[in-house]
Amino acid sequence: MFQSGKAAIAAAVAAVIASGAAAQTAMPFTLDWRFEGPAAPYFLALDNGYFTAEGLDVTIAEGVSSLDAIPKVATGAFPVGFADINSLVRFLDQNPGAPVTAVMMIYDKPSFAMVGRKSLGIEVPTDIQNHTLGAPPPDGGWAQFPIFAAVNGIDMSTVTVDPVGFPVREPMLAEGNVDAVTGFSFSVKLNLMRLGIPEDDISVLLMADYGVDLYGNAIIVNTDFAAENPEAVTGFLRAVATGFREAAADPAAAVDALIIRNPAADAALETTRLEMALNDNVMTEWVMANGFGGIDPARLDSAIEQTTQVYEFVNTPDASLYFDAAFLPTDGSLNMQ
Repeated sequence: MFQSGKAAIAAAVAAVIASGAAAQTAMPFTLDWRFEGPAAPYFLALDNGYFTAEGLDVTIAEGVSSLDAIPKVATGAFPVGFADINSLVRFLDQNPGAPVTAVMMIYDKPSFAMVGRKSLGIEVPTDIQNHTLGAPPPDGGWAQFPIFAAVNGIDMSTVTVDPVGFPVREPMLAEGNVDAVTGFSFSVKLNLMRLGIPEDDISVLLMADYGVDLYGNAIIVNTDFAAENPEAVTGFLRAVATGFREAAADPAAAVDALIIRNPAADAALETTRLEMALNDNVMTEWVMANGFGGIDPARLDSAIEQTTQVYEFVNTPDASLYFDAAFLPTDGSLNMQ
């Protein structure tokens, strides 16, 4: 079935090229972070012509954090982006009416984590008490840390928080200047290993495994753009789904597409990083059973309720503002089996 789907996509690509692609819709896409393994599926979709087949002219830009894309998309600088949905919830509460919403969930199980070193005394959540936590202010993991602390009974008055920058986060943990850091699990762990920290000394406390019932990063869209270009948005999401399905089938090929854009990257390390993201965060049991990109409304409601425990909403929370499934394709392309 998948091979016939690929043949249909190839035929569509050929048709677009033959027509001169004159009517292509420009859709620059901003990531949350640098060109690393988890971004490879987008480049695979780009190089295999899946965006072109949808009549889209897609370029991909780096980001600087999982919060970074939200204002970029809200202001219309980018029509689509990749960002933390929990930060989007707070952004919309603070900026009511901003034209931005999530339309496709990518990290069904979020990668937010507290990562420490066992040799520094960090093995369970409460171990951070009376220790130092390195937390980059724009980090999505740090943004959700108050929920993690609340559900695990961490007394924050006993935690020293050091607002480290992203470039020094892992080096400071490797050198023992902080005892743990917040971040995305697949990034922090592999960066520490690259710095020479033994894997068995690294404790990755995935917040989703410790009572945090949140979603993670999602494709977000400028709603004004989406209203004017609904077919383009659906086509974009279909191409993304195809890229992720193919990346899961052949992670190394996806990383090859990434390395073209980031030749300095270590292909083996980025393949491992991609595999970690796919296995732990993207291709979850729920996704395999229900399809890629959607959400469980009851779970989103639960996530909002957890957010209210640590964040005082200015306006009454409204889940319909945060995720719109109307643009997801219904042609079977979200099936990851």
